Amino acid sequence: MATRSKVWISLLLALAVALSAPALRAEEAAAAAEEGEAVLTLDVDSFDEAVAKHPFIVVEFYAPWCGHCKALAPEYEKAAKSLSKHDPPIVLAKVDANEDKNRPLATKYEIQGFPTLKIFRNQGKNIQEYKGPREADGIVDYLKKQVGPASKEIKSPEDASSLIDDKKIYIVGVFTEFSGTEFTNFMEVAEKLRSDYDFGHTLHANHLPRGDAAVERPLVRLLKPFDELVVDSKDFDVAALEKFIDASSTPRVVTFDKNPDNHPYLMKFFQSSAPKAMLFLNFSTGPFESFKNVYSAAAEEFKDKDIKFLIGDIEAAQGAFQYFGLKDEQAPLILIQDGDSKKFLKDHIEADQIVSWLKEYFDGKLSPFKKSEPIPEANNEPVKVVVADSIQDVVFKSGKNVLIEFYAPWCGHCKKLAPILEEAATTLKSDEEVVIAKMDATANDIPSEFEVQGYPTMYFVTPSGKVTSYDAGRTADEIIDFIKKNKETSGATTTSEKAADPATTAETVKDEL
Repeated sequence: MATRSKVWISLLLALAVALSAPALRAEEAAAAAEEGEAVLTLDVDSFDEAVAKHPFIVVEFYAPWCGHCKALAPEYEKAAKSLSKHDPPIVLAKVDANEDKNRPLATKYEIQGFPTLKIFRNQGKNIQEYKGPREADGIVDYLKKQVGPASKEIKSPEDASSLIDDKKIYIVGVFTEFSGTEFTNFMEVAEKLRSDYDFGHTLHANHLPRGDAAVERPLVRLLKPFDELVVDSKDFDVAALEKFIDASSTPRVVTFDKNPDNHPYLMKFFQSSAPKAMLFLNFSTGPFESFKNVYSAAAEEFKDKDIKFLIGDIEAAQGAFQYFGLKDEQAPLILIQDGDSKKFLKDHIEADQIVSWLKEYFDGKLSPFKKSEPIPEANNEPVKVVVADSIQDVVFKSGKNVLIEFYAPWCGHCKKLAPILEEAATTLKSDEEVVIAKMDATANDIPSEFEVQGYPTMYFVTPSGKVTSYDAGRTADEIIDFIKKNKETSGATTTSEKAADPATTAETVKDEL
Protein backbone atom coordinates (compact mmCIF):
# COMPACT_ATOMS: atom_id res chain seq x y z
CA MET A 1 0.00 0.00 0.00
CA ALA A 2 1.24 3.47 -0.88
CA THR A 3 0.97 4.96 2.60
CA ARG A 4 3.28 2.33 4.07
CA SER A 5 6.10 3.80 1.99
CA LYS A 6 6.22 6.96 4.10
CA VAL A 7 8.56 5.45 6.66
CA TRP A 8 11.28 4.47 4.24
CA ILE A 9 10.78 7.68 2.26
CA SER A 10 11.56 9.67 5.39
CA LEU A 11 14.69 7.57 6.03
CA LEU A 12 15.99 8.12 2.52
CA LEU A 13 15.14 11.81 2.48
CA ALA A 14 16.98 12.24 5.76
CA LEU A 15 20.11 11.27 3.86
CA ALA A 16 19.49 14.01 1.31
CA VAL A 17 19.11 16.48 4.19
CA ALA A 18 22.35 15.25 5.72
CA LEU A 19 24.21 15.72 2.45
CA SER A 20 23.02 19.30 2.00
CA ALA A 21 22.72 20.51 5.61
CA PRO A 22 25.57 22.58 7.07
CA ALA A 23 27.65 21.11 9.87
CA LEU A 24 26.69 22.14 13.37
CA ARG A 25 28.88 24.88 14.76
CA ALA A 26 28.74 24.70 18.55
CA GLU A 27 29.91 28.26 19.06
CA GLU A 28 27.07 29.60 16.91
CA ALA A 29 24.45 27.58 18.80
CA ALA A 30 25.85 28.85 22.10
CA ALA A 31 25.86 32.45 20.85
CA ALA A 32 22.23 32.14 19.75
CA ALA A 33 21.26 30.85 23.17
CA GLU A 34 23.02 33.77 24.87
CA GLU A 35 21.36 36.38 22.66
CA GLY A 36 17.89 34.93 23.09
CA GLU A 37 16.12 32.94 20.45
CA ALA A 38 14.31 34.57 17.56
CA VAL A 39 12.68 31.20 16.84
CA LEU A 40 9.35 30.91 18.63
CA THR A 41 9.07 27.80 20.82
CA LEU A 42 5.63 26.19 20.71
CA ASP A 43 3.96 23.20 22.34
CA VAL A 44 0.55 21.58 22.18
CA ASP A 45 -0.91 24.29 24.42
CA SER A 46 0.33 27.30 22.45
CA PHE A 47 0.37 25.90 18.91
CA ASP A 48 -3.16 26.71 17.73
CA GLU A 49 -3.04 30.24 19.14
CA ALA A 50 0.26 30.98 17.39
CA VAL A 51 -0.97 29.65 14.04
CA ALA A 52 -4.18 31.67 14.37
CA LYS A 53 -2.26 34.82 15.29
CA HIS A 54 0.17 34.76 12.35
CA PRO A 55 -1.14 34.62 8.76
CA PHE A 56 2.19 33.09 7.70
CA ILE A 57 4.29 30.98 10.05
CA VAL A 58 6.91 28.28 9.49
CA VAL A 59 7.10 25.48 12.08
CA GLU A 60 9.97 23.04 12.51
CA PHE A 61 9.03 19.72 14.09
CA TYR A 62 12.22 18.38 15.66
CA ALA A 63 13.65 15.91 18.17
CA PRO A 64 16.43 16.93 20.59
CA TRP A 65 18.48 13.82 19.76
CA CYS A 66 18.29 14.32 15.99
CA GLY A 67 21.64 15.19 14.40
CA HIS A 68 20.03 16.84 11.38
CA CYS A 69 17.96 19.03 13.72
CA LYS A 70 21.09 20.07 15.61
CA ALA A 71 22.78 20.97 12.33
CA LEU A 72 19.78 23.03 11.23
CA ALA A 73 19.33 24.88 14.54
CA PRO A 74 21.91 27.73 14.15
CA GLU A 75 20.92 28.30 10.50
CA TYR A 76 17.22 28.37 11.40
CA GLU A 77 17.95 30.84 14.20
CA LYS A 78 19.94 33.12 11.88
CA ALA A 79 17.13 33.05 9.36
CA ALA A 80 14.56 33.83 12.07
CA LYS A 81 16.53 36.91 13.17
CA SER A 82 16.78 38.17 9.61
CA LEU A 83 13.13 37.47 8.75
CA SER A 84 11.90 39.20 11.91
CA LYS A 85 12.95 42.47 10.21
CA HIS A 86 10.96 41.70 7.08
CA ASP A 87 7.85 43.79 6.39
CA PRO A 88 5.63 42.14 7.46
CA PRO A 89 7.71 39.96 9.81
CA ILE A 90 8.01 36.28 8.87
CA VAL A 91 7.71 34.07 11.95
CA LEU A 92 9.77 30.92 12.41
CA ALA A 93 8.77 28.50 15.18
CA LYS A 94 9.69 25.05 16.46
CA VAL A 95 7.98 22.17 18.29
CA ASP A 96 9.70 19.34 20.14
CA ALA A 97 7.75 16.53 18.47
CA ASN A 98 9.63 13.97 20.55
CA GLU A 99 8.03 15.20 23.79
CA ASP A 100 5.08 13.07 24.83
CA LYS A 101 2.69 15.99 25.32
CA ASN A 102 3.35 17.20 21.75
CA ARG A 103 2.83 13.82 20.07
CA PRO A 104 -0.78 14.70 19.10
CA LEU A 105 0.66 17.53 16.99
CA ALA A 106 3.10 15.14 15.33
CA THR A 107 0.23 12.77 14.59
CA LYS A 108 -2.11 15.49 13.31
CA TYR A 109 0.46 16.90 10.89
CA GLU A 110 1.82 13.49 9.82
CA ILE A 111 5.39 14.03 10.96
CA GLN A 112 7.36 11.04 9.66
CA GLY A 113 10.94 12.19 10.23
CA PHE A 114 13.07 14.91 11.76
CA PRO A 115 13.41 17.72 11.07
CA THR A 116 10.15 18.38 9.22
CA LEU A 117 9.27 21.98 8.35
CA LYS A 118 5.78 23.07 7.40
CA ILE A 119 4.39 26.41 6.21
CA PHE A 120 1.05 27.44 7.74
CA ARG A 121 -0.89 30.11 5.82
CA ASN A 122 -4.19 31.82 6.53
CA GLN A 123 -4.47 30.70 10.15
CA GLY A 124 -3.58 27.14 9.23
CA LYS A 125 -6.17 26.75 6.48
CA ASN A 126 -3.43 26.16 3.93
CA ILE A 127 -0.53 23.91 5.01
CA GLN A 128 2.45 23.11 2.78
CA GLU A 129 5.72 21.28 3.17
CA TYR A 130 8.80 23.47 3.31
CA LYS A 131 10.88 22.43 0.28
CA GLY A 132 13.65 25.02 0.46
CA PRO A 133 17.32 25.13 1.49
CA ARG A 134 18.59 24.32 4.99
CA GLU A 135 21.13 27.16 5.39
CA ALA A 136 20.26 30.64 6.65
CA ASP A 137 20.58 32.69 3.45
CA GLY A 138 18.70 30.09 1.44
CA ILE A 139 15.90 29.89 4.03
CA VAL A 140 15.55 33.68 3.99
CA ASP A 141 15.43 33.96 0.20
CA TYR A 142 13.02 31.05 -0.14
CA LEU A 143 10.57 32.34 2.46
CA LYS A 144 10.59 35.89 1.11
CA LYS A 145 9.35 34.43 -2.17
CA GLN A 146 6.72 32.41 -0.32
CA VAL A 147 5.07 35.47 1.24
CA GLY A 148 4.87 37.34 -2.07
CA PRO A 149 2.48 36.57 -4.93
CA ALA A 150 2.43 32.94 -6.01
CA SER A 151 3.11 33.96 -9.62
CA LYS A 152 5.01 37.05 -10.80
CA GLU A 153 4.19 38.98 -13.95
CA ILE A 154 6.86 38.94 -16.65
CA LYS A 155 6.61 42.25 -18.53
CA SER A 156 9.87 42.13 -20.45
CA PRO A 157 12.82 39.87 -21.39
CA GLU A 158 14.70 41.58 -18.55
CA ASP A 159 12.03 40.43 -16.08
CA ALA A 160 12.39 36.90 -17.42
CA SER A 161 16.17 37.00 -17.05
CA SER A 162 15.92 38.10 -13.41
CA LEU A 163 13.22 35.58 -12.47
CA ILE A 164 14.14 32.46 -14.44
CA ASP A 165 17.09 30.40 -13.25
CA ASP A 166 18.42 28.14 -16.01
CA LYS A 167 19.29 25.51 -13.39
CA LYS A 168 15.76 25.29 -11.98
CA ILE A 169 12.24 24.51 -13.14
CA TYR A 170 10.14 27.55 -13.95
CA ILE A 171 6.47 27.46 -14.96
CA VAL A 172 4.93 30.29 -16.99
CA GLY A 173 1.36 30.92 -18.00
CA VAL A 174 1.09 32.76 -21.34
CA PHE A 175 -2.26 34.53 -21.66
CA THR A 176 -4.18 37.00 -23.84
CA GLU A 177 -5.43 38.65 -20.63
CA PHE A 178 -5.04 38.14 -16.90
CA SER A 179 -8.63 37.04 -16.33
CA GLY A 180 -10.94 34.21 -17.20
CA THR A 181 -11.10 30.53 -16.24
CA GLU A 182 -7.65 29.63 -17.59
CA PHE A 183 -5.90 32.40 -15.64
CA THR A 184 -7.89 31.66 -12.47
CA ASN A 185 -7.02 27.97 -12.65
CA PHE A 186 -3.36 28.72 -13.31
CA MET A 187 -3.16 30.99 -10.25
CA GLU A 188 -4.92 28.36 -8.13
CA VAL A 189 -2.30 25.77 -9.10
CA ALA A 190 0.50 28.29 -8.55
CA GLU A 191 -0.73 28.96 -5.03
CA LYS A 192 -1.08 25.28 -4.27
CA LEU A 193 2.36 24.31 -5.62
CA ARG A 194 4.34 27.46 -4.78
CA SER A 195 6.47 25.66 -2.19
CA ASP A 196 7.65 23.27 -4.94
CA TYR A 197 8.06 25.52 -7.99
CA ASP A 198 8.51 29.11 -9.16
CA PHE A 199 5.67 30.51 -11.28
CA GLY A 200 5.28 33.48 -13.61
CA HIS A 201 2.69 34.80 -16.03
CA THR A 202 2.98 36.95 -19.13
CA LEU A 203 1.09 38.25 -22.14
CA HIS A 204 4.01 37.70 -24.51
CA ALA A 205 5.77 34.37 -25.13
CA ASN A 206 8.65 36.20 -26.84
CA HIS A 207 9.73 37.51 -23.42
CA LEU A 208 10.72 33.98 -22.46
CA PRO A 209 14.27 32.67 -23.01
CA ARG A 210 13.24 29.36 -24.61
CA GLY A 211 10.38 27.91 -26.61
CA ASP A 212 8.37 28.93 -29.63
CA ALA A 213 7.35 32.61 -29.45
CA ALA A 214 4.64 32.24 -32.10
CA VAL A 215 2.18 30.21 -30.06
CA GLU A 216 -1.54 30.25 -29.67
CA ARG A 217 -2.47 31.56 -26.22
CA PRO A 218 -3.32 30.61 -23.52
CA LEU A 219 -0.77 27.94 -22.70
CA VAL A 220 1.44 26.80 -19.86
CA ARG A 221 5.18 26.56 -20.57
CA LEU A 222 7.46 24.56 -18.28
CA LEU A 223 11.17 25.39 -18.56
CA LYS A 224 13.61 22.87 -17.10
CA PRO A 225 17.35 22.12 -17.07
CA PHE A 226 17.12 18.48 -18.20
CA ASP A 227 15.72 16.21 -20.94
CA GLU A 228 13.69 18.36 -23.31
CA LEU A 229 14.24 21.92 -22.04
CA VAL A 230 10.74 23.23 -22.88
CA VAL A 231 7.35 21.53 -22.53
CA ASP A 232 4.00 23.20 -23.32
CA SER A 233 0.43 22.33 -22.36
CA LYS A 234 -2.90 23.90 -23.25
CA ASP A 235 -5.05 21.97 -20.77
CA PHE A 236 -6.03 24.38 -17.99
CA ASP A 237 -8.13 21.98 -15.95
CA VAL A 238 -6.68 22.20 -12.41
CA ALA A 239 -6.11 18.45 -12.06
CA ALA A 240 -4.65 18.23 -15.57
CA LEU A 241 -2.30 21.14 -14.87
CA GLU A 242 -1.03 19.48 -11.70
CA LYS A 243 -0.52 16.19 -13.53
CA PHE A 244 1.34 17.92 -16.37
CA ILE A 245 3.67 19.71 -13.94
CA ASP A 246 4.32 16.56 -11.93
CA ALA A 247 5.07 14.45 -15.01
CA SER A 248 7.31 17.07 -16.62
CA SER A 249 9.30 18.20 -13.60
CA THR A 250 11.33 15.05 -12.87
CA PRO A 251 14.24 13.88 -15.04
CA ARG A 252 13.60 10.70 -16.97
CA VAL A 253 16.47 9.23 -14.96
CA VAL A 254 16.94 10.76 -11.49
CA THR A 255 20.50 10.87 -10.13
CA PHE A 256 21.16 9.87 -6.50
CA ASP A 257 24.49 11.46 -5.55
CA LYS A 258 25.87 14.15 -3.28
CA ASN A 259 25.04 17.04 -5.60
CA PRO A 260 22.37 19.13 -3.79
CA ASP A 261 20.95 20.27 -7.15
CA ASN A 262 19.63 16.73 -7.61
CA HIS A 263 17.98 16.43 -4.21
CA PRO A 264 14.60 18.01 -5.14
CA TYR A 265 14.24 15.44 -7.93
CA LEU A 266 15.35 12.70 -5.58
CA MET A 267 12.61 13.64 -3.12
CA LYS A 268 9.96 13.65 -5.84
CA PHE A 269 11.18 10.24 -7.00
CA PHE A 270 10.80 8.61 -3.59
CA GLN A 271 7.52 10.40 -2.85
CA SER A 272 5.95 8.95 -5.98
CA SER A 273 3.69 5.92 -5.57
CA ALA A 274 4.72 4.57 -8.99
CA PRO A 275 6.99 1.52 -9.31
CA LYS A 276 10.67 2.49 -9.09
CA ALA A 277 13.66 1.07 -10.94
CA MET A 278 16.98 1.84 -9.22
CA LEU A 279 20.41 1.11 -10.67
CA PHE A 280 23.23 1.40 -8.11
CA LEU A 281 26.93 1.36 -8.93
CA ASN A 282 30.15 3.17 -8.11
CA PHE A 283 30.21 6.46 -10.05
CA SER A 284 33.96 6.98 -9.63
CA THR A 285 35.21 3.55 -10.71
CA GLY A 286 34.28 0.99 -13.30
CA PRO A 287 32.38 1.48 -16.57
CA PHE A 288 29.98 4.13 -15.25
CA GLU A 289 29.40 5.88 -18.58
CA SER A 290 28.47 2.68 -20.40
CA PHE A 291 25.95 1.79 -17.68
CA LYS A 292 24.53 5.32 -17.70
CA ASN A 293 24.08 5.36 -21.49
CA VAL A 294 22.40 1.95 -21.60
CA TYR A 295 20.15 2.78 -18.64
CA SER A 296 19.13 6.13 -20.12
CA ALA A 297 18.26 4.40 -23.39
CA ALA A 298 16.21 1.84 -21.44
CA ALA A 299 14.32 4.64 -19.65
CA GLU A 300 13.52 6.14 -23.05
CA GLU A 301 12.43 2.77 -24.43
CA PHE A 302 10.08 2.16 -21.49
CA LYS A 303 8.91 5.75 -21.02
CA ASP A 304 5.29 4.77 -21.64
CA LYS A 305 5.40 2.27 -18.77
CA ASP A 306 4.23 3.32 -15.31
CA ILE A 307 7.69 3.28 -13.74
CA LYS A 308 10.30 5.81 -12.50
CA PHE A 309 14.04 5.42 -13.09
CA LEU A 310 16.97 6.29 -10.82
CA ILE A 311 20.73 5.83 -11.07
CA GLY A 312 22.56 5.99 -7.74
CA ASP A 313 26.13 6.23 -6.53
CA ILE A 314 26.66 3.60 -3.81
CA GLU A 315 28.76 6.10 -1.83
CA ALA A 316 25.80 8.49 -1.55
CA ALA A 317 23.08 5.84 -1.29
CA GLN A 318 24.09 4.05 1.91
CA GLY A 319 20.71 4.90 3.48
CA ALA A 320 18.96 3.16 0.60
CA PHE A 321 21.30 0.17 0.85
CA GLN A 322 20.55 -0.14 4.55
CA TYR A 323 16.82 0.10 4.00
CA PHE A 324 16.76 -2.49 1.22
CA GLY A 325 19.25 -4.81 2.94
CA LEU A 326 21.87 -4.52 0.19
CA LYS A 327 25.68 -4.72 0.35
CA ASP A 328 28.26 -2.73 -1.61
CA GLU A 329 29.80 -5.87 -3.04
CA GLN A 330 26.52 -6.68 -4.84
CA ALA A 331 26.93 -3.65 -7.13
CA PRO A 332 26.39 -3.00 -9.93
CA LEU A 333 22.83 -3.97 -9.13
CA ILE A 334 19.34 -3.05 -10.24
CA LEU A 335 16.34 -3.10 -7.93
CA ILE A 336 12.66 -2.53 -8.65
CA GLN A 337 10.12 -1.72 -5.96
CA ASP A 338 6.60 -1.88 -7.32
CA GLY A 339 3.42 -0.28 -6.05
CA ASP A 340 2.61 -3.37 -3.94
CA SER A 341 5.93 -3.07 -2.09
CA LYS A 342 7.29 -6.16 -3.81
CA LYS A 343 10.98 -5.93 -4.69
CA PHE A 344 12.91 -7.49 -7.56
CA LEU A 345 16.71 -7.63 -7.51
CA LYS A 346 19.49 -8.42 -9.97
CA ASP A 347 22.95 -8.03 -8.47
CA HIS A 348 26.28 -8.06 -10.31
CA ILE A 349 24.38 -6.97 -13.41
CA GLU A 350 26.18 -6.19 -16.67
CA ALA A 351 25.20 -3.18 -18.77
CA ASP A 352 24.01 -5.38 -21.65
CA GLN A 353 21.65 -7.26 -19.29
CA ILE A 354 19.65 -4.22 -18.16
CA VAL A 355 17.07 -4.07 -20.97
CA SER A 356 16.37 -7.80 -21.02
CA TRP A 357 15.97 -7.89 -17.22
CA LEU A 358 13.53 -4.97 -17.33
CA LYS A 359 11.53 -6.77 -20.03
CA GLU A 360 11.32 -9.84 -17.79
CA TYR A 361 9.92 -7.62 -15.03
CA PHE A 362 7.27 -6.10 -17.30
CA ASP A 363 6.37 -9.61 -18.54
CA GLY A 364 5.88 -10.81 -14.94
CA LYS A 365 8.67 -13.40 -15.14
CA LEU A 366 10.71 -12.29 -12.10
CA SER A 367 10.43 -13.61 -8.53
CA PRO A 368 10.25 -11.05 -5.69
CA PHE A 369 13.17 -10.43 -3.37
CA LYS A 370 12.52 -10.29 0.38
CA LYS A 371 14.64 -8.49 2.98
CA SER A 372 14.93 -10.48 6.20
CA GLU A 373 17.27 -10.92 9.12
CA PRO A 374 18.23 -14.54 9.84
CA ILE A 375 15.68 -16.55 11.82
CA PRO A 376 17.12 -16.66 15.35
CA GLU A 377 18.45 -20.09 16.36
CA ALA A 378 17.36 -19.49 19.96
CA ASN A 379 14.25 -17.45 20.75
CA ASN A 380 13.86 -17.98 24.49
CA GLU A 381 13.36 -14.41 25.73
CA PRO A 382 9.87 -13.35 26.95
CA VAL A 383 9.42 -11.10 23.90
CA LYS A 384 9.91 -13.25 20.81
CA VAL A 385 12.01 -12.00 17.90
CA VAL A 386 10.24 -12.11 14.54
CA VAL A 387 11.86 -11.58 11.13
CA ALA A 388 10.39 -11.38 7.65
CA ASP A 389 11.10 -15.05 6.98
CA SER A 390 9.36 -16.18 10.18
CA ILE A 391 6.44 -13.76 10.57
CA GLN A 392 3.94 -16.02 8.79
CA ASP A 393 4.73 -18.97 11.08
CA VAL A 394 5.04 -17.01 14.34
CA VAL A 395 2.21 -14.53 13.86
CA PHE A 396 -0.32 -15.81 11.34
CA LYS A 397 -0.04 -19.61 11.46
CA SER A 398 0.76 -20.24 15.11
CA GLY A 399 -2.87 -20.41 16.23
CA LYS A 400 -2.05 -17.90 18.98
CA ASN A 401 -2.99 -14.35 19.91
CA VAL A 402 0.07 -12.27 18.99
CA LEU A 403 0.87 -8.71 20.00
CA ILE A 404 3.67 -7.61 17.67
CA GLU A 405 5.73 -4.44 17.94
CA PHE A 406 7.42 -2.90 14.90
CA TYR A 407 10.39 -0.89 16.11
CA ALA A 408 13.58 0.86 15.01
CA PRO A 409 16.82 0.33 16.97
CA TRP A 410 17.47 4.08 17.15
CA CYS A 411 13.94 5.03 18.29
CA GLY A 412 13.78 6.54 21.78
CA HIS A 413 10.13 5.62 22.33
CA CYS A 414 10.93 2.03 21.33
CA LYS A 415 13.74 1.83 23.88
CA LYS A 416 11.37 3.12 26.57
CA LEU A 417 8.73 0.55 25.58
CA ALA A 418 11.12 -2.45 25.52
CA PRO A 419 11.21 -3.22 29.30
CA ILE A 420 7.46 -2.64 29.52
CA LEU A 421 6.79 -5.24 26.82
CA GLU A 422 9.17 -7.63 28.56
CA GLU A 423 7.30 -7.17 31.83
CA ALA A 424 3.96 -7.83 30.13
CA ALA A 425 5.34 -10.88 28.32
CA THR A 426 6.79 -12.28 31.55
CA THR A 427 3.46 -11.83 33.32
CA LEU A 428 1.61 -13.64 30.52
CA LYS A 429 4.23 -16.38 30.13
CA SER A 430 1.92 -19.04 31.53
CA ASP A 431 -0.80 -18.24 28.97
CA GLU A 432 0.04 -20.54 26.07
CA GLU A 433 -2.49 -18.80 23.82
CA VAL A 434 -0.61 -15.46 23.91
CA VAL A 435 2.68 -14.35 22.34
CA ILE A 436 4.30 -10.94 22.55
CA ALA A 437 6.76 -10.38 19.72
CA LYS A 438 8.87 -7.69 18.09
CA MET A 439 10.30 -7.02 14.64
CA ASP A 440 13.06 -4.61 13.61
CA ALA A 441 11.16 -2.76 10.90
CA THR A 442 14.35 -1.24 9.51
CA ALA A 443 15.94 -4.65 8.83
CA ASN A 444 12.93 -6.66 7.61
CA ASP A 445 10.22 -6.26 5.00
CA ILE A 446 6.85 -5.61 6.61
CA PRO A 447 3.89 -7.64 5.29
CA SER A 448 1.13 -5.67 3.60
CA GLU A 449 -1.31 -6.60 6.40
CA PHE A 450 0.42 -3.98 8.56
CA GLU A 451 0.65 -0.24 8.01
CA VAL A 452 3.71 1.12 9.78
CA GLN A 453 4.23 4.87 9.54
CA GLY A 454 6.13 5.51 12.76
CA TYR A 455 7.90 3.75 15.59
CA PRO A 456 6.89 1.96 17.68
CA THR A 457 3.75 0.64 16.01
CA MET A 458 1.92 -2.36 17.53
CA TYR A 459 -0.70 -4.69 16.13
CA PHE A 460 -2.73 -7.53 17.67
CA VAL A 461 -3.32 -10.62 15.54
CA THR A 462 -5.80 -13.29 16.63
CA PRO A 463 -5.85 -16.99 15.61
CA SER A 464 -8.69 -16.27 13.19
CA GLY A 465 -6.48 -13.77 11.34
CA LYS A 466 -8.05 -10.56 12.60
CA VAL A 467 -5.46 -7.74 12.57
CA THR A 468 -6.13 -4.77 14.83
CA SER A 469 -4.04 -1.73 15.56
CA TYR A 470 -3.03 -1.46 19.21
CA ASP A 471 -4.40 1.85 20.51
CA ALA A 472 -4.32 1.42 24.31
CA GLY A 473 -1.87 2.72 26.92
CA ARG A 474 1.83 2.01 27.22
CA THR A 475 2.06 0.50 30.69
CA ALA A 476 2.45 -3.23 31.28
CA ASP A 477 -0.96 -3.42 32.99
CA GLU A 478 -2.67 -1.63 30.09
CA ILE A 479 -1.03 -3.92 27.54
CA ILE A 480 -2.05 -7.01 29.50
CA ASP A 481 -5.60 -5.71 29.89
CA PHE A 482 -5.85 -5.07 26.11
CA ILE A 483 -4.66 -8.60 25.31
CA LYS A 484 -7.10 -10.22 27.74
CA LYS A 485 -10.03 -8.23 26.38
CA ASN A 486 -9.23 -8.88 22.70
CA LYS A 487 -7.79 -12.38 22.63
CA GLU A 488 -9.60 -15.33 21.14
CA THR A 489 -9.71 -18.59 23.04
CA SER A 490 -8.80 -21.88 21.42
CA GLY A 491 -12.46 -22.56 20.72
CA ALA A 492 -12.92 -19.37 18.72
CA THR A 493 -11.33 -20.85 15.61
CA THR A 494 -11.42 -24.41 14.31
CA THR A 495 -7.84 -24.75 13.07
CA SER A 496 -4.77 -22.60 12.95
CA GLU A 497 -4.82 -22.97 9.16
CA LYS A 498 -7.79 -20.62 9.16
CA ALA A 499 -5.32 -17.79 9.58
CA ALA A 500 -3.17 -18.82 6.63
CA ASP A 501 -4.61 -16.02 4.48
CA PRO A 502 -4.99 -13.12 6.92
CA ALA A 503 -5.68 -10.63 4.16
CA THR A 504 -9.21 -11.96 3.86
CA THR A 505 -10.15 -10.86 7.35
CA ALA A 506 -7.62 -8.10 8.04
CA GLU A 507 -9.09 -5.05 9.72
CA THR A 508 -6.00 -2.90 9.70
CA VAL A 509 -6.36 0.44 11.42
CA LYS A 510 -3.63 3.04 11.03
CA ASP A 511 -1.66 3.74 14.21
CA GLU A 512 0.15 7.01 13.73
CA LEU A 513 2.58 7.59 16.59
